[in-house]
Amino acid sequence: MRWEVFKQDAPSKPHQAVGSVHGADAEHALLNARHVFGRRPAAISMWVVRADRIYGRTAEELAAEAPRAPVASGNEGTYHVFRKASHRRSMTFVDHLTDVRAAGPSEALAVALAGAGAEPGLAWWVVDANDVHATDPDAAASWFEPAKDKTYKQQSQYGTVAAKRNEGAAG
Repeated sequence: MRWEVFKQDAPSKPHQAVGSVHGADAEHALLNARHVFGRRPAAISMWVVRADRIYGRTAEELAAEAPRAPVASGNEGTYHVFRKASHRRSMTFVDHLTDVRAAGPSEALAVALAGAGAEPGLAWWVVDANDVHATDPDAAASWFEPAKDKTYKQQSQYGTVAAKRNEGAAG
């Protein structure tokens, strides 16, 4: 099954969606996420969430729906709300915006939107906190310290095969 990966680079920064991995279960997904996304420097925490457990809405979908007023109910849980604010960032789809108490993901989104005020968003994701599988904070050093000395380059820093051939032919 597919799992979305959220990585936190520093205690002062939010978790950010960085991509997805496949895994048979949460532990397998976390290990795959570590191998794929833990090589990037500065990670201190990683979360995985089954992709089918993420409630998502685009700005267009929200505009087409009737506005929903947040309603408090007795059967509340904690939800993590994420927002994609721009198309400019190549590595991140959504940033963790806030945590809210709500009876379900649609109510959690309504609560978050009411609190966001004029903050624009292109897409929103809502995740039940119970669906998050996280790295152990006490094991962070063994998970992320080895990557600190490795250099990381964006894909655009590597030339294409055709460009490398042309460089070799010119020389």
